[in-house]
Amino acid sequence: MARNPSQHPTDGELEILRVLWQQPGATLSDLCAALRRERQVATTTVATMLRVMLDKGLVRRKKAVRGHQWSAAVSHAAAARGMVGKLVDNVFDGSAGRLVSHLVEGGKLSDDELAELRSLINSHSHKVARKGAKAHSK
Repeated sequence: MARNPSQHPTDGELEILRVLWQQPGATLSDLCAALRRERQVATTTVATMLRVMLDKGLVRRKKAVRGHQWSAAVSHAAAARGMVGKLVDNVFDGSAGRLVSHLVEGGKLSDDELAELRSLINSHSHKVARKGAKAHSK
């Protein structure tokens, strides 16, 4: 029985998306050249991955003079949201707080990142408090 392919990008697909976010309209040869700066990849492998990504709705293609031009069909933010959501669900039993705790306790955050996180939490807390005050005043 065939499995439904995940709509989330694999590691290899994410490599291709990173190139496309920086170079929309890249050709297959452009993609291969960019990917080969990091590691050796076969053109046929990249072409196959692009077809799979097209089926998953991750990329778009446009007919060009020679071959196709490829672009990302998902934004970086949308891909990140989906992947983080999957991580939270699969690794942290749906608890985003456990993910944040893991990052903080694991020493993965710099002092600047911790300060930014505190600021985001404070800002969110103030928004929630204002919403609560408005709801009680009605």
